[in-house]
Amino acid sequence: MQTQTHRAALPAITLAALGVVFGDIGTSPLYALKECFHAAHGIQITPANVLGVLSLIFWSLMIVVSFKYVAFIMRADNNGEGGIMALLALNMRSKRIGPKTRSALIGIGLFGAALFFGDGIITPAVSVLSAVEGLSIATPVFTPYVVPITIAVLVVLFMIQRKGTGLVGKYFGPITLLWFASLGVLGVLSIMQNPGILWLVNPYWAAHFIFAHPALAFLTMSAVVLTITGGEALYADMGHFGRKPIQMGWFFIVLPCLLLNYAGQGALLLREPTAVENPFFKLVPDIALYPMIALATLATVIASQAVISGVFSIARQAMQLGYLPRMTILHTSESEIGQIYIPFLNWLLLGSIIILVTAFESSSNLAAAYGLAVTMTMICDTLLVGFVLYSLLRWRPAKVLLIVVPILLLDLVFFSATSLKILAGGWFPLMVGAVAFTIMMTWKRGRKITFDKLQRDTLPLDIFIKSLHSAPNIVSGTAVFMTGSPNVVPHALLHNLKHNKVLHERNVLMTIRTRDVPYVDASERVEAEQLDERFIRVRASYGFKEQPDAPQALEQALALLDQSYDTMTTSFFVSRERLVYTVGEGMAPWREKLFISMQRNTSSVSDFFQIPPNRVVEMGTQIEI
Repeated sequence: MQTQTHRAALPAITLAALGVVFGDIGTSPLYALKECFHAAHGIQITPANVLGVLSLIFWSLMIVVSFKYVAFIMRADNNGEGGIMALLALNMRSKRIGPKTRSALIGIGLFGAALFFGDGIITPAVSVLSAVEGLSIATPVFTPYVVPITIAVLVVLFMIQRKGTGLVGKYFGPITLLWFASLGVLGVLSIMQNPGILWLVNPYWAAHFIFAHPALAFLTMSAVVLTITGGEALYADMGHFGRKPIQMGWFFIVLPCLLLNYAGQGALLLREPTAVENPFFKLVPDIALYPMIALATLATVIASQAVISGVFSIARQAMQLGYLPRMTILHTSESEIGQIYIPFLNWLLLGSIIILVTAFESSSNLAAAYGLAVTMTMICDTLLVGFVLYSLLRWRPAKVLLIVVPILLLDLVFFSATSLKILAGGWFPLMVGAVAFTIMMTWKRGRKITFDKLQRDTLPLDIFIKSLHSAPNIVSGTAVFMTGSPNVVPHALLHNLKHNKVLHERNVLMTIRTRDVPYVDASERVEAEQLDERFIRVRASYGFKEQPDAPQALEQALALLDQSYDTMTTSFFVSRERLVYTVGEGMAPWREKLFISMQRNTSSVSDFFQIPPNRVVEMGTQIEI
C-alpha cells in the first residue's frame, strides 16, 4: 500500500518541483546561446563553430548539472536537506578538522551564501528583462518600453510576496511544464530542418572548437556558464521535494527539453545567421510570438519567485545560526513552513533590482554580471563537499581528489572566463557578496564579544539559588527568563530582583539553541529540569530551517514535569542590550559601529521567538564594546 501511494504521489511531487526547482535553469535558453555568439566574441557562424559551442553547452550540462549536482552532490544531504548552508553544517559536525580549517570552511560557506544574495538580485532582473525583450522582436514600437515594462512586472511580483504563493503556487508546476514542453517542441521543429545538428553530443566538436579557437573558446565559456545557472538550486531545494522527484524532473523533462531547444536554436543559426540577434524568439513562428512572450514572462516570474523565496530561506537560516540580526519574518502559509516573507529584505531586493535594470538596460549587459556569482558559488560547493567526503564520510584522500579535482578544475575554468567580465558588470555580484559577507561576519563576531562581556559579570546559577533562603517578596505567576547561558543567572532576573524586589513563585530559565540540522524531531525538542521548588531550567532545540516558538516550548517542557501552563499568568523577561562604542580591544572601529547599528535595528525578541507582545518584559543592559 505504501509503495502504491509513493508511486501515485511521485508524479505530483515532480510536477510541483518543476515550478520551484527548475525555473532558473529553465529560462536560460532565453539569453544563453545569444550571449555565446555575441558580437564581442567574434565567433563566425559556421557549422563547425555552431556544433562546437552547442557541444560545450551539452557537456557542461552533463558534467556540472547531471553529474556534479544531481548524481553526486545531492548524495551529501543534511537529514534530507541540501544547499550551501547544509553543506557547511555537515562540515561543522566533523571532529577531524582543526580550528583553522573550521574557520576557513565557515568563510567559504558564508561567502557562497553571500553570493546567493547577489544571485537573488540578478536572476529576476536578467530573466524578466530577457522575456520582455521579445516584444521588441515582435515590433520595434515596444523597444523604448522594454525597461519600464520590466520594472512594472518586477514591482507587481514583489508586491504580492507578502501574500505568499499559496493561491497561485499550484499553477506554477503546470505552467512550467507547459514552458518546457514549448521549448522542446520549438527545438524539434527546427531540428527537423537540420538533423545534423544533433552531432553536438559528440565531444569531438567541443574539442575541435577549443583547439581551433582557444582564445574565443575561453571567452565563450563565460557565456556557456549561463546555461548551467540554477544548477545549485536543484541541490538547495532537495529538502522541499526529495532527491527522487528532482532527479526524475531533470532527466526526463528538463534536460531533454533544454537540449532540444539549444539544438533548435543552433539549427536556426545555420539557416539564418542573422537570427543571432535573438535566436530564441526568432525560433518562434510569427503566429505564436505574442503567446510565447507571455509564457516566457510567466516562466521568468516563476523562476524569480523561486529565487526570492530562496533568498528569504537563506536569510532565515543565517539568522538561526547567528550570522544575521533578527528580522521580522511573516509566515505566508499555514501548511508550508518554508513559505516565509521578510519585509525588509523584500523591499531591499526590489530597490536593488530596479537600480540594476535601469543601469544595465539589456539582458546582454546583465549577463556579464550574472556568470561570476554562479561560478564562485560552484567553487564553494565543490570545496565544501570535498571536505564532507574526507572528514565526515571518511573517504581516503586519493579517492576524494580523484572525484573533486576534475570538477574543481572545470569550475576554475568557468570562473577564469567569467572573471574577465568584472569591469563589464561582474563587479556587481562581487560587491553584493562582499557586503553580505562582511555583515554576517561582523554580526557573528560582535555577538561573541557581547556574549563574552556579559559572561564576565554573571553569577553561577547554583550559588544564586542557594543564596535565596531569605527570599524577597514572592509574587504569583510564572516568569520565563530567556538566556543564552543555562548555567548562569540571566541579567533580566538580577535586574528584576534589584529594581522590583520580587521573585515569582515559578521561574523558568529558557535557553533556545539552533542545531546544525534542518529540523529537530518533536521528541527531542525540549529538555526540562526542576532545580528546586521555584526554579526550572529548560533547553529547547530547533533546526536551522525552523522558527523558534518559546510559548510552545514552555508548554511542552512543563508537561514533561506534570505542571500546567497558563498564558495569562506567564511573563517572558528578556534582556535588551544597549551597546556603547569605546576605543579598545575587539573589532575595528568601523565594524563596531556597523554592529551597533545592526543591533539597534534588530526586530523584537517577541516576534522572533513568537512570544505574545503583551507577555514580554524587557530589561535594559548597557554594554561597552
